[in-house]
Amino acid sequence: MNEGLAAIRKEAARETGMDFQVLDMGPVVLEAGAVEQITPYLESCRYTKVIIVADKTTFLIAGQSLEAAIAKAGIAVHVTLISPNPQGDVIADEASLVQCLLDLKSQSAEVVVAVGSGTLHDIARFSAYATSVPFVSVPTAPSVDGFNSKGAPVILRGEKKTIQSIGPSAIFADLNILAQAPPSLVAAGFGDMLGKFTSLFDWKFGAMTGGEPYSQAVADITENALRQCVEQVDAIAKRTPEGIRILTDALLTSGFAMLLFGQSHSASGAEHHLSHYWEMEFLRLERRQILHGAKVGVACAEISALYHRLTNEPLPFLTADQQEAARQLIGQVPNEAAIRQLLAAVGGPSEPRDLGIDEALLERSLREAHHIRPNRYTLLRAYNEGSL
Repeated sequence: MNEGLAAIRKEAARETGMDFQVLDMGPVVLEAGAVEQITPYLESCRYTKVIIVADKTTFLIAGQSLEAAIAKAGIAVHVTLISPNPQGDVIADEASLVQCLLDLKSQSAEVVVAVGSGTLHDIARFSAYATSVPFVSVPTAPSVDGFNSKGAPVILRGEKKTIQSIGPSAIFADLNILAQAPPSLVAAGFGDMLGKFTSLFDWKFGAMTGGEPYSQAVADITENALRQCVEQVDAIAKRTPEGIRILTDALLTSGFAMLLFGQSHSASGAEHHLSHYWEMEFLRLERRQILHGAKVGVACAEISALYHRLTNEPLPFLTADQQEAARQLIGQVPNEAAIRQLLAAVGGPSEPRDLGIDEALLERSLREAHHIRPNRYTLLRAYNEGSL
C-alpha cells in the first residue's frame, strides 16, 4: 500500500470514525519492479480474458512485456492499440472510445489493463465502466493525478466532458519505468500538482460563497501532497528515484483524495477550466495537443495572477466578510512569479506563449472558461458573472 493511501485511510478514520469502503481496492504498488506483480494479481482474481489498452509508445515501454507475461501464464490476452487522430495525438474522443469498446465486446474481456498516462486511462476507465468490467492501472509516467480517480474526461462532439465512471481495482506503478519517463512528462505531473494551489482555494471559496460541499480532511490530504512536491522540487527536477517516488505518490494521493470525497473539487478548479478551454480550442483548430499538466501549471500561474489582482479591487458580488475571507485565502496562494519559477525549475513551460497560446486566446479563456463546469463556484465564475 502506498504512503498516500495509508494517510488517506488515517484521515478518513479520524474525521468520520470509519474507513471508507470506496478505498477498499486491490493492491496499490509503488515500487521498482511493480509490473512483475500484475500477472500474479490477474491469476489470483481468476481472470481468463484480459485486454491491454495502450498506444504504440506505451506498448513498447511496458505493454509488450506485460502481454508476454500474461500469455505465458495461460491467460488469453488481447492488445488494443489506440489509434491517434489526424494530428498524431491519442485523445479520449468518440473514435477512441468506440475502438476500445468494440474490442472489449468482441473479446468478451473480463478486465482492462490501462498501460500509459492519463488519456489512455480515461479511455480504458470509461470503456470498462460502460461494459461493467474492472480496470487495472499501470502508469508509465508520473504525468497526471487522474490514474485512480473515477472521473473520465472525454471529448464528445468537440466538448470536454467529465463522466463519472469507476476507479481502478488495482494500481501497479513501477518506479523503474516511471524514472525513465521523458522530462516533459515529469514536468507535466509537477504542473498538475501545482494546480492544487488554486483548486484548493476555489474549493474553499465555493464552500464559503456557493454552498459547495467541503471536507477539510480531504483538503488537508491534498495540500500535504502538494507541499511534499514543492519541498522536493530539486529531486523531482533531477528525476532521482526518490523524486519520482515523491511525485508519483503525491499524484496518487491526490487521486485517492478525489475518490474519498467522491468529486474532483480538491484537484480541479479554475486552472483546470482554462486548461480544458485551451484543449478544446486546439482541437477546433486541428492543432497538436499539449500535455494536460503543462497546461494546468501555466493556467495556475494565470489564475493566481488574476486572483491576487482581485484582492486590490472591490468585489461587489461578495459581502464584506466574504471579501475579507477571500483575500486572506488568496494570500496563502503563491503569486504568479513564484509559480512560474517552480514550473521553470523542473524544466516545464511557465508562460502561455511556451504552449503556443497567444494573448487573445488567454484573454478569451479567462472570460469564458468558467462555462466548462458551470456547477462549480470558482472565483473566476463569480468574477465573470458578477454574482453567485
